[in-house]
Amino acid sequence: MNLDLIPKLKHTHSNNFFLLAGPCAIEGEDMAMQIAEKIMTVTNSLEIPFIFKGSFKKANRSRIDSFTGIGDQKALDILKKVSETFNIPTVTDIHEVSDAQLAAPYVDVLQIPAFLVRQTDLVLAAAKTGKVVNLKKGQFMSPESMQHAVQKVLDCGNQQVTITDRGTMFGYQDMLVDFRGIPTMQQFAPTILDITHSLQQPNQTSGVTGGRPDMIGTLARAGVAVGVDGLFLETHFDPANAKSDGANMLDIKYLEKLLKDLVAIRKTITKL
Repeated sequence: MNLDLIPKLKHTHSNNFFLLAGPCAIEGEDMAMQIAEKIMTVTNSLEIPFIFKGSFKKANRSRIDSFTGIGDQKALDILKKVSETFNIPTVTDIHEVSDAQLAAPYVDVLQIPAFLVRQTDLVLAAAKTGKVVNLKKGQFMSPESMQHAVQKVLDCGNQQVTITDRGTMFGYQDMLVDFRGIPTMQQFAPTILDITHSLQQPNQTSGVTGGRPDMIGTLARAGVAVGVDGLFLETHFDPANAKSDGANMLDIKYLEKLLKDLVAIRKTITKL
């Protein structure tokens, strides 16, 4: 991804990874603003280019009574306010073709969820907006097959495309990251590692996805050591009471220590 084409993205000469981070879903204006400000304070001090993440709606839910959002327009307005207040770019995921045109005026990056990355009409709709398109690798797809999803974006005349690895299904209720896939996918587009979703434990009998947040540091350090271009993580002031994906989110109080460790690894790697 040519970060120069996102005007609000702060640039550094630190050769750092960039970071997509924020809550799973927009739960309200206050929480979004507070999380964005906290992350921005940390990333500015560490010279990490930062894109704020928040879903304006959650369409992929295990149960009908699961939280899906506070209202599309209300959430998109909040994303725009975050961007304008802190002068930072934002990313949100879309699930239907109509979402592309709806969300594009409010964010800088449109994200295609992993379960939907094979949906040609959805990928093309995102690409045609001219926004950066972040393609989540399907849990069911090989790294090599992501070249075809990338090509769909390029064929629309949109060169702004990234890939995000969020793990591969291992059995029914676990995810694994095959780090061999990172350099493979970097041949096609800048590649991001989604730390928190890769630690999900889906398909629980309760209908509520579990996770392994205790492994966030381990996975993040491995990703930086391998040389990912960017990292993706979801974070919250109170993960236990988050309305979506709380089981695998990072408690924001641990963010600064984690990022300091990752920057140190990155600096070491670049010297090799």
